[in-house]
Amino acid sequence: MPDPLKIAALQMVSTPDVDRNLAAADRLMAQAAADGVRLVALPEYFCLLGRSDRDKLAIAEAPDDGPIQAFLAAAARRHGLWVIGGTLPLRTADPERVRNSCGVWAPDGQRVARYDKIHLFAFDNGRERYDEGRVLDAGSTPVAFDAEGWRIGLSVCYDLRFPELYRRLMQAPLGPCDLIVVPSAFTHTTGSAHWDLLLRARAVENQCYVLAPAQGGLHENGRRTWGHSLLADPWGERLACQPEGEAVVAGLLTAERLADVRRQLPALAHRRL
Repeated sequence: MPDPLKIAALQMVSTPDVDRNLAAADRLMAQAAADGVRLVALPEYFCLLGRSDRDKLAIAEAPDDGPIQAFLAAAARRHGLWVIGGTLPLRTADPERVRNSCGVWAPDGQRVARYDKIHLFAFDNGRERYDEGRVLDAGSTPVAFDAEGWRIGLSVCYDLRFPELYRRLMQAPLGPCDLIVVPSAFTHTTGSAHWDLLLRARAVENQCYVLAPAQGGLHENGRRTWGHSLLADPWGERLACQPEGEAVVAGLLTAERLADVRRQLPALAHRRL
């Protein structure tokens, strides 16, 4: 069994200024490391919540080449952390579209995984309208990686509504995963209705820990995000949660808790479809 692992979701209220956002992320990583955390996860769009969707195009980087990725690699080394870098925009062959990409850096600063968000958010209730497909190119491949004996699956925000992705992460060769991470920037409207419900459902049905770092608060661009970054255990219990504002939302993974839930209720072994 792997040793217990202290992890944290880093909640942010990102701005249209990349440098300020990187400084805030570094401050939270330093705080987490000082508290004994070994793995941190930043929220979706941690590096930029711009004034328009197209602002992402201006800061997009090539894979493994750019100041935001260099910052994440250096921060992982400096703080001795596994860093799940929320998301940042990576260039595609189309200059009008980017990938919304989640990279993972080991404590030595090496990138060990990259997941491109598969499901692109669209919402229109007559007052709010979002359509990520206007500037984003969807990914297609589920991704998991290993950290200190723990198997960790990656997903991003709107992915949360598609349980088939998480089932893939629980099956060979990707899984079963012990922890699923969901960097997010849920709107206040959709988050207040579904955030907690969906996160805890994913934990319960997959009998794994779920860590969800979120944007949380009123942003300079006028957008309000739901926040409530949380860690849920395999029984669906909240181990930590922060409603709004910058925060380190930390908790402990233990192999014993994971094994107990899966032994007492062996639902993963009972799947038929």
